[in-house]
Amino acid sequence: MKKHLFTALVLLLAVFCFSSCQKTETFKVLQFNIWQEGAVVKGGFDAVADEIVRSDADFVTLSEVRNYHNTRFCDRIVEALKERGQTYYSFYTEDSGLLSRYPISDSSTVYPLNDDRGSIYRLVTKKGDQEFAVYTAHLDYRNCAYYDARGYDGNDWEKIEPVTSLDSILLLNRASVRDDAMARFISVAEKDKAAGRIVILGGDFNEPSHLDWTEATKDMRDHYGLIVPWDVSVMLEKAGYKDSYREKYPDPVTHPGFTCPGDCPDIALEKLVWSPEADDRDRIDFIMYAPFEGLNLTDVTIVGPKGDILRGERVTENTADPIIEPQGIWPTDHKAVLATFQLTR
Repeated sequence: MKKHLFTALVLLLAVFCFSSCQKTETFKVLQFNIWQEGAVVKGGFDAVADEIVRSDADFVTLSEVRNYHNTRFCDRIVEALKERGQTYYSFYTEDSGLLSRYPISDSSTVYPLNDDRGSIYRLVTKKGDQEFAVYTAHLDYRNCAYYDARGYDGNDWEKIEPVTSLDSILLLNRASVRDDAMARFISVAEKDKAAGRIVILGGDFNEPSHLDWTEATKDMRDHYGLIVPWDVSVMLEKAGYKDSYREKYPDPVTHPGFTCPGDCPDIALEKLVWSPEADDRDRIDFIMYAPFEGLNLTDVTIVGPKGDILRGERVTENTADPIIEPQGIWPTDHKAVLATFQLTR
């Protein structure tokens, strides 16, 4: 009896020690297309800074960094955040950008901007004793075949007959360099994974996900019966990456997660319309992550107005998507994505 009691006490003590030694930390990632670095909307730059502060994100992946008038957007946004009582770190980039609450130990250009056809950058930092490799991607906006599928040319957005052949859609899509950029990311990120880093990728991919163009949605949203294995999302899935929004909300019917074209209430409607007779709402902004021991996705939400642009008109969405609406000016024609993670070690 005493032996059994002693064994039970030892086991209880071991469980207590293990649980008390475990440490759980939370971090947030914000993907934010800032529409020409906030320059299109009056007060847009300040609105970008305000939304970053409100998100309380540890890492921010930015799309459409322009460095207008020979300025350094990275310095301007870091200073604007400092004025709001927040410390972030960054480095000079073009087209896409990165912010980190933690000092950056390494940064690099993964896919350089060339002829305005997209970019990928990387930073390495440490939160506590865990290293992170955070990547930002703003991929090629040309040859956007999801417009061709809906009856608009994916280069000049002139009206055409909808392209309903899957082979033709994939051929048009692969005329872009989005897949080249993503192949480069996958290759470089393997080294970060091998080094024991948590790998996060945020970006405006300018391409939908195969998880959204499915059997269930083929007759919705002007998909014209197509089930499309969009290249970038398929590449990432094959490489083991998880799509944060679809991990949390796997049903694209109830939770489409549209991020573009989003309504921007302070901008004239004609500046928001790309294909006036089509339903071109789609999810093209993503937060992807590599599975990591002890890492759990706990929450994902869309950030931005509830309104979208549908067939050339402003509409209010009636979906089950969780949306954090802006408190003031919304600076972009995209919606942002905010993901929350917990790391238990």
